[in-house]
Amino acid sequence: MIPKMNVYKERWGIDSDNSIKPGLDAVREALSKMGNLERELQVIHVAGTNGKGSTIAFMEAILKEHGFSTGVFSSPAIIDIHDQIRMNGDEITEEELDKSFRAMKEAGLSGLLTDFELLTVAAFLTFGRLAPDYVLLETGMGGLLDSTNVVVPLVSVITSIALDHTAFLGGTIAEVAEQKAGIIKKGIPVVIGPLPEEALKVVHAISSRQVSPLFMYGEQFGMKNNMFNGTSTFLLTERKMKGPHQGVNAAVAIQSLLVAGIQLTEEAASKGVATTQLAHRFQEISPGVFMDGAHNPAAAKVLADTIRFEFPGEKVDFVVGMLKGKDIENTLNELIPVAASFTFLTFPHPQAATGEQLMEHCHHQRKRVTIAGSDTIILVTEENRKLIVTGSLYLLGGLMD
Repeated sequence: MIPKMNVYKERWGIDSDNSIKPGLDAVREALSKMGNLERELQVIHVAGTNGKGSTIAFMEAILKEHGFSTGVFSSPAIIDIHDQIRMNGDEITEEELDKSFRAMKEAGLSGLLTDFELLTVAAFLTFGRLAPDYVLLETGMGGLLDSTNVVVPLVSVITSIALDHTAFLGGTIAEVAEQKAGIIKKGIPVVIGPLPEEALKVVHAISSRQVSPLFMYGEQFGMKNNMFNGTSTFLLTERKMKGPHQGVNAAVAIQSLLVAGIQLTEEAASKGVATTQLAHRFQEISPGVFMDGAHNPAAAKVLADTIRFEFPGEKVDFVVGMLKGKDIENTLNELIPVAASFTFLTFPHPQAATGEQLMEHCHHQRKRVTIAGSDTIILVTEENRKLIVTGSLYLLGGLMD
């Protein structure tokens, strides 16, 4: 479900399927009808289980500081369809999205695509028309069969690999890695964050087969004490995005831009990293209250590590809402060591797990259930403890709407 997409489908009389159908044939046919505008774009393609959004946000800010214009396609929506397509940091306007939907209707795309495929085509059309210097393209799910995987990018980026969307991507790290590494194109360089050994073997094999130069975090580049060392060396003065993992994401972003052939200066790169803030990535929304979209075990481990790093020795209160089909129990298990209590939310989304379902998977002694938006959820701290609202980005976006 893509919020407010039906507004445009109904306005322009375009049908599309609200389901997930991995594969590229349909989107390739649709883009051919549209004149293959995606081939004219300077694209950096980003896959990964976690860290995609943050890495793209760092690249977006760094490019802005260097005077470049940017287009970003990301998912899922934080509020609605408009924030999935951004130009120079601003969500796409209704006027621009109307132009793209009108063009798709006139080209006869109605009935050919899924919702996400249709939105992917709309993004390419929008960027083809507005002509940003660089397009930062995030995969929707996986990589190999994701509808964004029709581009030949300047560089392919894989931020992380862990188990997620196992029904579609496979039940082992190696199987997920095969899907994520599907964005690697022949001869196109690859930049990767820290990966599990099992995933690294797969990425190594695929990049070798594709004769694609491989740049690995911790080998060809890295970040230590705010010093980036890679194709260039930069001292980064500060970073608003908290947690050691965001230092890794910043390093992946900088190395990816350098590998793409973009000339960076230390001053502009440092300012870009210092000013980057992505909604719901350990974002402090009021004193002592944070939002973080940790919706799988790997992201929850990163969140717990960030809490330990930022608030040594402290326990925090969690407010949690998640979608069905996620690895709820193992996600919660990662948070328990830093938890003082859990409050589970039932929130309005067709795929949302109920608070009661979530609580069944929680092995912490202090736990309760409430309903998002009711008077029982008060986003303030108790007993001077920090409060972390986490889980689905759909939950976080709804609470901030």
